[in-house]
Amino acid sequence: MAIMTRAATLRGPRDIVLEEKKLVCGDEQVIVKNHIIGICGSDKSFYRGQLPPKTAEFRHEPKFPFPLGHESGGTIVEVGSKVTDYKVGDKVIAFGWNNNYADFFVTPTWQLQPAPEGLEMDFIGLGEPIACAMHSGLHCGVQLGDTVLVLGAGFAGQIVAQCAKRKGAACVIVADILDGKLELAKKLGADHVLNLTKIDAAKEIFALTNGKGVDVVVEAAGSESSFNLASEVLRHNGKFVFYSWVTQPVTLNISRWHDDGLQFINTCLVHHSWRERYVWTPEALRPVVQKMVDIRPLITNEFPLSQIREGFELADKDDAAIKIVFRPD
Repeated sequence: MAIMTRAATLRGPRDIVLEEKKLVCGDEQVIVKNHIIGICGSDKSFYRGQLPPKTAEFRHEPKFPFPLGHESGGTIVEVGSKVTDYKVGDKVIAFGWNNNYADFFVTPTWQLQPAPEGLEMDFIGLGEPIACAMHSGLHCGVQLGDTVLVLGAGFAGQIVAQCAKRKGAACVIVADILDGKLELAKKLGADHVLNLTKIDAAKEIFALTNGKGVDVVVEAAGSESSFNLASEVLRHNGKFVFYSWVTQPVTLNISRWHDDGLQFINTCLVHHSWRERYVWTPEALRPVVQKMVDIRPLITNEFPLSQIREGFELADKDDAAIKIVFRPD
C-alpha cells in the first residue's frame, strides 16, 4: 500500500519547502517512520546553494530541486516481499540519501543499520552522525599520553574530543571561533580551548606543547585556514585526521606533509562501503550505549517538522547551534 508523507524539497538556495509525496514500498525496500531528523553540516552547505559535483555518495543528482535529508532513524512500518533482513517494528538508523526530512522515507535495506540494543530513540535518529564521529574518535590513532588538537567544536568535534580524552590523551585542545561551543567543550572534558579569532593559535599551541606541536590533529572545521593550521602545528611524523567535508576548492601549504612525514588518516565511516559500515557501526555506538560519551548536550535546538523553514533559517544564521533536529508533528 502507498503511504503519504511530507518531505522536504530544496528548490534553490535558502528555499526549502515540505511537499506531499507518495511512498510505495518496492520488493527490496522498506518504509521507515522517522523519530527524529538532524541537520548535517553538508545540508547547510546545500541550503546555501553550495552543491558539489556528483560523487558516489550521491543517490540523487546534486542540482535543484534537490530532495534533501539523510540524518534520521526510526521504526520500520512496511517491508517489501523480498526483504529478509528486517521486519515491521525494527528500529533502524538511516545511512543513505533518501529525502529523510520527512515523516516517512523509503529505502533499500543496505542503506539502513540495525539500531544497537539499548540505544535511546533520539540517538537512533542521530545514529549516523554519532557513529561517524565516534568511529573517528576511536580510530584517529590517539595513544596514551598524546596531545590532541580538535579543530572545530561542532557536533563531531565535541564527540571526537571526548573520545580522545577517554582513550588516554594527556591533553585535549579544542579550537573554534565561537565561545559558546568552546565553553561546552570545556564542560565536556577538554583541557584547553582556543578561540581562533582572539589569539595567535599556532603560537599558543606551540607554547602548550613546549614547541614540539601536537601528536594528533583532527580537522573537523572544513575550512582552508583550518587545514593549514593543522598542517602547521603537527609535530614531526604526527597524525593528521580527516573528518570534515570540504565542498569548495582550497589552497593548501603542503610542504610539511612531505618534509615532516605526516601520517594521514581518513576516518569517514559513512564514505566507506556499506559492508564495512555494517560491521563498524555497532563498535562505534557501544560507548554511547554505555554512556561513556555525552551526546545530549549537543542537541541544542528542536523544531517540529512543520517548521523546517525556521529550523534552516536558524542553522544558516546561528553557527552556535550545534545540532538542530526536527520531530514529525
